[in-house]
Amino acid sequence: MRRILLGVTGSIAAYKAAELVRLFVKNGDEVRVVMTPAATKFVAPLTFQTLSRNPVYIEEFDRPAEWRPEHISLADCDLAVVAPATANTIAKLRFGLADNLLTSTLLATRAPVAVAPAMNDGMWDNAATKDNISALAQRGVKIIAPGYGSLACGSAGLGRMAEPVEIFKETAPLN
Repeated sequence: MRRILLGVTGSIAAYKAAELVRLFVKNGDEVRVVMTPAATKFVAPLTFQTLSRNPVYIEEFDRPAEWRPEHISLADCDLAVVAPATANTIAKLRFGLADNLLTSTLLATRAPVAVAPAMNDGMWDNAATKDNISALAQRGVKIIAPGYGSLACGSAGLGRMAEPVEIFKETAPLN
């Protein structure tokens, strides 16, 4: 059984993360979900709580359930996956910013980290995003490349989050 931390960020693709939780749980993994506040605008935390059978964590300064600060407790996992990973969160990870519970937890973890980007094709093609992805990959972060398809903005292009089953398969050897 793997202990998986799933980070869900503020993207329309957040609904796909529910299927990813289902796949991990079906595999026998324990899943703890950390949502950014923006992610809660797309999918209710109750969805992830029900599917993971664990509390969902959102705010960094909520009263911790145990004696360790939550970002330290949550960092104790076998694998951390961020799906969807917005351009904003990717930039924060690249520069080591820790301004929310998810980024603080990812900065504290010693577990392998995988990110599944999800964004508009213009954002994906931006030189800053390319630099950020490259820097994370050089540090050993597994990048699960986005696919080509219909985007929430109404156009089609590269930037669509990989399908949950693909993310599941890509993260299987990372523990």
